[in-house]
Amino acid sequence: MYDFLIDDIEIDQTNEINSTESSPWNVLIVDDEQSVHDVTRFALDDVSFEGRHLNFLSALSGREAKQILTERDDIAIVLLDVVMETDTEGLKITKWIREELNNSLIRIILRTGQPGQAPEKQVIVDYDINDYKNKTELTSQKLFSSVISGIRSYRDLAALNQNRIELKRVIKASSHIFKERYLHEFTHGALNQLTSLLYLEPNAALVNSSGVAALETGQEVKVVAAIGDYQDLVGQDPSNAIPQPILNEWLNTTENGYSIIKENEVIVAFTTDDNHKSLLYLHSRKLITEDAKNLVELFVQNIAIAHENLRLWQEVEATQNEIISMLSGAVETRSQETGNHIIRVSKICELLARESGLADDDIYAIKLASPLHDIGKVGIPDHILNKPGKHTSEEWEIMKSHSLLGAQVLSDSKRPIIQSGAIIALQHHEKWDGSGYPNGLIGEDIHIFARITAVADVFDALCSKRCYKKAWTTEDTMDLIANESGKHFDPALVLLLQKNIEKVLSIQKEYADPS
Repeated sequence: MYDFLIDDIEIDQTNEINSTESSPWNVLIVDDEQSVHDVTRFALDDVSFEGRHLNFLSALSGREAKQILTERDDIAIVLLDVVMETDTEGLKITKWIREELNNSLIRIILRTGQPGQAPEKQVIVDYDINDYKNKTELTSQKLFSSVISGIRSYRDLAALNQNRIELKRVIKASSHIFKERYLHEFTHGALNQLTSLLYLEPNAALVNSSGVAALETGQEVKVVAAIGDYQDLVGQDPSNAIPQPILNEWLNTTENGYSIIKENEVIVAFTTDDNHKSLLYLHSRKLITEDAKNLVELFVQNIAIAHENLRLWQEVEATQNEIISMLSGAVETRSQETGNHIIRVSKICELLARESGLADDDIYAIKLASPLHDIGKVGIPDHILNKPGKHTSEEWEIMKSHSLLGAQVLSDSKRPIIQSGAIIALQHHEKWDGSGYPNGLIGEDIHIFARITAVADVFDALCSKRCYKKAWTTEDTMDLIANESGKHFDPALVLLLQKNIEKVLSIQKEYADPS
């Protein structure tokens, strides 16, 4: 057995504004002698760093150590004995941690009572460790120094790693910044990035800082992203998180943007040209250093540029969407149908796409592209398009050609939304059993966008008044669609329509045709 030399340790607590108890630093002791565990705990029992105490975990073998390390990803330090089941067990565990567990954050301190078994120079060169100690020379002061140095290193690496993760998140959001649905992702990433810049822990939300991102649009103010004490406030009024004077200044300002960095607060505000306001508010329990302030200032400049890009791309996107809507509406008007039909079809497609579990990009695409399903009708003569009675066989062949015409109109575009529109225009009259047109596709050979649009289009068309028919009741419409499940329609989509019929009827009510 090897005992540590116990001596007095004075611990200097650091600069916290209001030090509060928080999650501890987890230290794993791996040694096959219980006495080593006991004396290590005794030597470090009262130690804390940045207001966080040490929490000790024990493993009496390499196998137990692997099990603990596999189950937990929050261990900061491993105090690892070299000689256990084998003469080099600690070295094997070190190699396993770095190469198989792929954990480069954990700080590894090797301890040995038999230094001849693993020469220090060779071990330090050949293995990714952070310290190497001979048990007979390891006083409690030296142990304290090694552990605190290791924790500080772990903290810094974890902060850098979190910074990298959040930066990737911001970059991802920025790469899709023209899409409005990424606004919340962007603001959440920006909020966490600010936290990382202040060198707070990855879960600083729950430890040393709290923050919210608020958005004001058309007199409505709500929290769109939040961390820490404020994380349950998403969707709510921000007055419960942001001091009223700060909130009032933000709402009443005529400036396009400003930032204020205090000793424990960061306030970043932006206003777009159309008077939409955004606010990032971060409150830290730790003092914000001058170096951190400089980093925040630089980051705020980048946020401002990204925010302006967001506004410009949203304007471009809104223009694109309006052109698609107007073009689709013009076709509907020419065929003596209300333009509200394409709005309803778009909303129903969006609903069914989301319920189908499609990716956000696909939901967005079908929402914008589905109104183009009948764009080919621009090439159908009026006397056929608006004929109140039944078409002759020749007229029906001409009428069916609108699918091919629509695909031809849209197929030359390289824009993803227009490409999706070409697919929908071509395939939305295909049928699940292969009896549709123009190509007689069967089942899942029909693109999911076209299958969803087919259900939405037929449902809304049957429920709506046309020049050649009266509006059907919801019950009659659903009966027909149920009877056509597996024949005309994808059975899974029919079930989704039935399950969500109340939401569909709400869409029809909200976007009802003018009386």
